[in-house]
Amino acid sequence: MADILNAFMENQEKVVIDTDRKLRIGIIGTGGIANSHMKAYLAMPDVEIVAGCDLVPGRATAYMKRHGVVGAKTDYKDHREMLADKSLRLDAVSVCTYNRQHAPCAIDALNAGVNVLLEKPLCVTMDEAYAIREAEKASGKVLSIGFQPRFDANMQMIKKIVQSGELGKVYYIQTGGGRRRGIPIGNEASFIRNDTAGIGAMGDIGCYSLDMVLNAIGYPKPLTVTGYKSDFFGKDPGYCRYVQMNDPSLAEKFGVDDFAAGFIRLEGDIILDFRISWALNIDTPGDTLILGTKGGLRIPSTDCWNGSVGGPMKIYKEVNGEQTCVTVPIIKEPQGSPTLWEKKIRTFLDAIKNGTGAPVPLSQIIINQAIIAGIVESAELGREIEIKL
Repeated sequence: MADILNAFMENQEKVVIDTDRKLRIGIIGTGGIANSHMKAYLAMPDVEIVAGCDLVPGRATAYMKRHGVVGAKTDYKDHREMLADKSLRLDAVSVCTYNRQHAPCAIDALNAGVNVLLEKPLCVTMDEAYAIREAEKASGKVLSIGFQPRFDANMQMIKKIVQSGELGKVYYIQTGGGRRRGIPIGNEASFIRNDTAGIGAMGDIGCYSLDMVLNAIGYPKPLTVTGYKSDFFGKDPGYCRYVQMNDPSLAEKFGVDDFAAGFIRLEGDIILDFRISWALNIDTPGDTLILGTKGGLRIPSTDCWNGSVGGPMKIYKEVNGEQTCVTVPIIKEPQGSPTLWEKKIRTFLDAIKNGTGAPVPLSQIIINQAIIAGIVESAELGREIEIKL
């Protein structure tokens, strides 16, 4: 067993970056998540930030100033005007808008012949997802989705364990996570309003939990789903954050899910038991479990989703007729290693330069989105539904 685990510990080769060709980048949407994109871009020696736009007048200009970016153009009324500015010679854009603007911004950029790094969730509806897919195919450009937890060494270890066959045939998965109290309100409440977010906890952190396990098992297609969602905490004027902010009116603005669960049947006779929360009256919805015919893997939950696992993982097996449990130690990156965000940005840039596939491809994340959309539909209909892709 130790030999198998040691084989998983692969040394990452140092990346040599070609700085002769600098990629010209624009930012669409300069709110909170755009700050993480900018910090990662600024760590790349082969990037030039040339433009930014936001629907809020003056915010893109303030954003560039805050990050010390000089010379970037920001005097655009919207993303379409920025994309139409041929003087920018854009190589790529990061789409950092609220959820309901993900699809139109990504589609317009692809149609303009620009590579796209699209923040999660992919979008809100499956019609939007299919439209993005058509635009990607027609453009021939790189479209990668913003799932930086994939680049965490511990997340990659999960996939290596499953793909090695150490667990045998996987037949049941329990996953999810969330927060005891953690509804993201923000200055404009864009995370909690239906007109901007469209989906709540599922789109914010649920998509990560789904990706952690679906990526490990090869993203089989979902067949059916029984879904549930609720908004008990978000709709409560007495919710602790509303009280702390002295703003009970936020409860009236709340229009998405703060808790969701789904029971999903996947191809390959695999059951996926999923739950996610922004708020609930318990410390955690539970650890992630991947059960196979030869072994089981326990992945400790985190107090709040942070892109990694909550502690050392454990593999349960029978060896020579004896029940055993092997601890998989947490992998710690060497000091000075790139952050997950820098890895996300770097792999996107390398895909553009090298003409390789997207590091987090739409072909996978559209399945992730189909499960989320299926949970929403099933919850609203009050019955199990078939998922057709």
